[in-house]
Amino acid sequence: MPKSNTLVKICGLTSEEQALQVAKIGAHAIGIISVKESPRYIPAIKKKKIFKALETSYPNIERVSVVQNCPIETIIKNFLGKPSETIIQLHGDENIDYCKKIKSEIPNIGLWKAFRIKTEKDLDKIKPFEDFVDAILLDSWNRETYGGSGKKIKSIYLKNLQFSKPWWLAGGISIEWINEILTDIKPDGLDISSSIEISPGLKDIKKTEALIKFLKNN
Repeated sequence: MPKSNTLVKICGLTSEEQALQVAKIGAHAIGIISVKESPRYIPAIKKKKIFKALETSYPNIERVSVVQNCPIETIIKNFLGKPSETIIQLHGDENIDYCKKIKSEIPNIGLWKAFRIKTEKDLDKIKPFEDFVDAILLDSWNRETYGGSGKKIKSIYLKNLQFSKPWWLAGGISIEWINEILTDIKPDGLDISSSIEISPGLKDIKKTEALIKFLKNN
């Protein structure tokens, strides 16, 4: 198997120190949770401090702000001008009109849309969004949470997927699953969070480094 070109996003970081460590290890993107209900939530002032440190030391890394069902006026107000993030990730029930409005009002920022997959039919709702987002993220469905549960999507739903935009796989990404992901699923990127944590928001840096190295060498 040739070495993987799959991109890696480490999500749910809560400290500047760990964000810089993860960037140094070789992640392509770092995600900060701006959803108050999440155990990985951090306030905007701390998020901006982390993203500023990343922008200074690792200017090429994508800085992803994860939001969920946020009033669109708040999004536009907070992200107009020169934001500290490069990407907004919508991880709630946002519709196409919501996406179109953001793209028209904030054209200089990347827009990712997450979809929670419970059954194969859930994949059918993605295509209409493709013209209005820059990337698609597939996460597992969970009754208690919109993301970060560590649950996997059934692999049978993921094989031979094709989208017109890059797509990322989230949910229970671990070294044990990597070979199948690279061989049979082949997403453009992996969004990794709970499988490399000591506790919510606190990453195991050694485990993170091992996973990224394993991915790059396989």
